[in-house]
Amino acid sequence: MAVPLKPVRRVVTGHNATGNSVILRDEEAPNAIRPEYFAGGGLTDLWETKQTPASNTGTEDAVLRAIHLEPPPIGSIFRVVDFPPDGSVIPTDMKKAFDAIQATHTLRGNARHPGFHKTNTVDYAIVMHGEIWALLDEGETLLKAGDVLIQRGTSHGWSNRTNEICRVAFILIDAEPVGN
Repeated sequence: MAVPLKPVRRVVTGHNATGNSVILRDEEAPNAIRPEYFAGGGLTDLWETKQTPASNTGTEDAVLRAIHLEPPPIGSIFRVVDFPPDGSVIPTDMKKAFDAIQATHTLRGNARHPGFHKTNTVDYAIVMHGEIWALLDEGETLLKAGDVLIQRGTSHGWSNRTNEICRVAFILIDAEPVGN
């Protein structure tokens, strides 16, 4: 079994009462799920915006809420996903994983991978650790640490064909739907 990666440290800045910049939080990210059925993998939400342009006022923590796959309309989510090796995840567990983030509606039923899904977002995916295959309806490509993929509302899946966890940072931005 793959060894889980360490928790994500999150540093959040803001402003004090006099308007000076300060560190509001320096901590292990508080909104993470590491479901037993996800074989050492998990998902950590770091920040969410509810509008564009985003507001930088206040000190409220924007991710102290239930984890959900897609950002709010005209919003964004910054998250880190730890993908366990494909061989350690039971295909029926993918439905549980998507249920846990209120996203079963996005599953596509593609035989290429049980986690194949489609969201109405543009996603910037940055591989931080390990390697992972980005799967599309037609084609796939291997991404390694340091590589970036821009996912533009396409049906897609992620296949970790190694024996180690792969960590990917995602910035998901609400977008207009494309096709079916």
